[in-house]
Amino acid sequence: MAQTLTKTDFNFPGQKSVYHGKVRDVYDINDDIMVMVATDRISAFDVILPKGIPFKGQVLNQIAAKFLDATADIVPNWKLATPDPMVTVGLKCEGFRVEMIIRGYLTGSAWRDYQAGCREICGVRLPDGMKENEKFPEPIITPTTKAEAGHDENISREEIIAQGIVDKADYEQMEQYTRELFKRGSEIAAKHGLILVDTKYEFGKRDGKVYLIDEIHTPDSSRYFYADGYEERFAKGEPQKQLSKEFVRQWLIENGFMGKEGQQVPEMTDAYCESVSDRYIELYEHITGEKFDRDAETADIASRIEKSVTAWLEARK
Repeated sequence: MAQTLTKTDFNFPGQKSVYHGKVRDVYDINDDIMVMVATDRISAFDVILPKGIPFKGQVLNQIAAKFLDATADIVPNWKLATPDPMVTVGLKCEGFRVEMIIRGYLTGSAWRDYQAGCREICGVRLPDGMKENEKFPEPIITPTTKAEAGHDENISREEIIAQGIVDKADYEQMEQYTRELFKRGSEIAAKHGLILVDTKYEFGKRDGKVYLIDEIHTPDSSRYFYADGYEERFAKGEPQKQLSKEFVRQWLIENGFMGKEGQQVPEMTDAYCESVSDRYIELYEHITGEKFDRDAETADIASRIEKSVTAWLEARK
């Protein structure tokens, strides 16, 4: 199996601290720079799975970088450069403790809730009689609070503002950006024969302005359907052909794992990890319309990253 990077322990010039997330490791440099390393770790149900997925970090980082560039006219974002295929460096922002989830179709967890009788998600009323994978009349925003540990929690727009988690003006700005970003992402996806089904955005603040931060429109943060055959499958009530991390969640569910106490993660064989890698690369090539470059694979990924990031930081002094 190809090399994977599942743990980092860098000491970059000017480094003050490091935060190890589920998938990304974020290095705090001096007073204004963040170095975000997209590792090959994979998580599902808020659990980091025991094995890494080859090329996953590169796929996530490169898709996010392309979409940050393709949406910079809509909202300012944190990205400054990508000195390595698995790394983005950018401006430090004070992150809002809310993730902005926007859904164009009734699927995934929203469908599971709907099927169980729920007709309101995050304060948004849903019409009766909808079917799985049906398009909403208008995309709906269903935010969650960002948890330090464990599961993120659904929350309504009204609760966010009332509790002072985000003030009204900033929240309204985030909502506007979320809708515009989703529209742009949907237009780009359509050009490549895909439907952007749902996604999440994270925002922060810097110098009094709202910035788009973190990744966008990747298979970890988004769900895509193939446009070709969508209507036929929907009419027949058949599952949609999709590109997202949902297939990993489905595999875990089928093998008795949903992140609950006492449940065991099923064995992740090398063959299974390679198959997941192939799916991530397939999404990269579909959404960007470009061939994925495997040349970045080296025997020591960590050494390559350390050299490229250090060189960028030194050059910026």
